[in-house]
Amino acid sequence: MPDFQEFSLAGNVALVTGAARGLGRAISVALARAGADVALGLRDINTSGDLVAEIRGLGRRALPLPMDVTRPEQIVASIDAAVAHFGKLDILINNAGLGPSNLAENVREEDFDLTLAVNLKGTFFTSQAAGRVMIRQQRGRIINLSSQAGFVALPTESVYCMTKAAISHLTKCLAVEWGKYNITVNAVAPTFIRTPGTEEALADPKFRAEVIDHIAALHRIGEPADVTGAVVFLASPAAGLITGHTLLIDGGWTAV
Repeated sequence: MPDFQEFSLAGNVALVTGAARGLGRAISVALARAGADVALGLRDINTSGDLVAEIRGLGRRALPLPMDVTRPEQIVASIDAAVAHFGKLDILINNAGLGPSNLAENVREEDFDLTLAVNLKGTFFTSQAAGRVMIRQQRGRIINLSSQAGFVALPTESVYCMTKAAISHLTKCLAVEWGKYNITVNAVAPTFIRTPGTEEALADPKFRAEVIDHIAALHRIGEPADVTGAVVFLASPAAGLITGHTLLIDGGWTAV
């Protein structure tokens, strides 16, 4: 039989931001199933109970951490706590993100500032804090959540699209700077994935039909498992020579 150990994350410690729900939760569980212990970055630490239990039920360790990525001091404190608890940090998943929808002419400054604070500033300073740990270790994996919205224009999503395009370029910049420390930096860019955050929009039959039509090759809504497999791969030794890359998980949306 082939040896697939290179896809295992056994012995690794991962930290996932925005871990409470949606893709963050699914990614946290997938990393645990692949063998990693998981630190859970949570805006509200009181939301962690059943997720911690699920990860521990898989035989892995879980550590809930208060981690509002708009607060750099909380980012540093949480990463320091994860390293103190587990002894190291091998994998960072920058999942926390948001995107209030509005026509460009109606975007409010407070929504603009919040979207940049979470999606860009939060990703950068979380990467910086984790990167300092990984530089000392001389190894690490950072995986950012971009989006197909960083590659195609979506009406009412101009600010969100802008931040997700920036994430893909930031991924390249960090990959080039930190490669000499044996740190890889990649991103995944999903299409619409069925999560609590997209449930309301996808419940609209017209919107759902338009999304399925745009997913030109496969014509189906994405599921969390469509993303978690890619994240586990990029975190694993099997992806050791991949860095600075954004992997589109869009069912063919951007292929046409």
